Amino acid sequence: MQHLFALVATYGYAVTFVFLFLESVGIPIPGEGILIATALFAARTQRLEIAVVIAVASLAAFLGTSVGYLLGRSAGHVLIVRFGPYVGLNSARQRLGQYLFVRHGAKIIFLGRFIAILRAFEGLLAGANRMPWRRFAVFNGLGAIVWTMTIALGAFYFGRAFVHLSRPLGLGLLVASGICLIAALIYARSREAALQRLADAALAPEV
Repeated sequence: MQHLFALVATYGYAVTFVFLFLESVGIPIPGEGILIATALFAARTQRLEIAVVIAVASLAAFLGTSVGYLLGRSAGHVLIVRFGPYVGLNSARQRLGQYLFVRHGAKIIFLGRFIAILRAFEGLLAGANRMPWRRFAVFNGLGAIVWTMTIALGAFYFGRAFVHLSRPLGLGLLVASGICLIAALIYARSREAALQRLADAALAPEV
């Protein structure tokens, strides 16, 4: 945190934008850490405005995840189609994954913003699974704003207490998301045939 604080003191809003943008594209760097450090710096020094911090961070998160979506839609889908069969993702299962993401992608994009690992890759996953752009953009924007305001205002008003609280909370969210993912995989596996029929019907080309 001290290193991040020093970066903020030197580069201000710019380092916050760059870190959050790159993390949202899919590069695993401490985007949440730089946001907390920037909010703490704003609270302690009054050299930065917290409203501007939130605006810059929200824009960076939105744009970064949007770039990740475009990369996933162009290259990610091609890779899945090309190499998916080697890891059990045949064409039918690829359609099933696309169908599930179309149905539940909004929840993943919005809630995934609060989970560090998923936050870095949700744009790529949404693009690779062909989530409709408009739906993605709406929930990407909402998620970016709500997450940024939660983290920045929490650090700004509660300082170190929020930093200590955010660590176990983030770990808890990661564990909970892992449990939910396992449960979803078990459910999908048990109902794969029925879900596959729904996916084929929903994604069938119009005649």
